[in-house]
Amino acid sequence: SYQRFANCYRCFYKLQPEMTRSIYDQFISQLQASIKEEIQEVKDEGNLEALFNSLDKIVEEAKNQEEPAWRPSGIPEEDVRSAMVPYLLKHRSYLRKVLKEKEEENRKVAESVLAGRDRIAELQQLIQARKHAWQ
Repeated sequence: SYQRFANCYRCFYKLQPEMTRSIYDQFISQLQASIKEEIQEVKDEGNLEALFNSLDKIVEEAKNQEEPAWRPSGIPEEDVRSAMVPYLLKHRSYLRKVLKEKEEENRKVAESVLAGRDRIAELQQLIQARKHAWQ
């Protein structure tokens, strides 16, 4: 405050109170300008304006949510479990789907192999029959 400033420079204030007020006003204006400049440098350096805008957007989106946001319980094992279980269940269902597809594909290939073996056996019998007929 101006009163504290004047108390610090009491002798000068007694001699020239108007000059003390002028010095105080200049000091305050330069201090405010310096603080604003420092704040702007910090904002520019950390890209804070964009981050604050994204934070505002998140806050606005959160206002429409009815259920409370997730908060850590303080027990790391439970927190990890609550975050990982839904992902792992989804991944398990995906893997089961892929497994069924591969099993079906393997079944079709096995049928094809068996059909090929049957055809080979038929051809061998035909060859043997023709061989005997020729002899």
